[in-house]
Amino acid sequence: MEMVGITETSVLSLVIAFVLGLLIGLLIKKVVQIGIILLAIIVILVAVGALSPTTVEHALMQLGQSATQAEGKVSGYLNLLPYNSIVFIIGLVIGLVKG
Repeated sequence: MEMVGITETSVLSLVIAFVLGLLIGLLIKKVVQIGIILLAIIVILVAVGALSPTTVEHALMQLGQSATQAEGKVSGYLNLLPYNSIVFIIGLVIGLVKG
């Protein structure tokens, strides 16, 4: 018995979209965790006096400039992601929650 409308290509594209969503969800969760850890380290170093607030401010300004340049490069790759697919969104949510 053959199912109408479902091909191997469509199933494969759904699986790929799910896996991409899962991996990107895991990546986002890990980046947020690392950001929180770095923030805690910086707060402790400022509280102890090892870093001055102006040093942190200068570093954040440089980071902002680098992030602006990186955003320009990444925006071209965002068009490759199937972010409008419900399967991708499901994989993303699972990666964020269970990752």
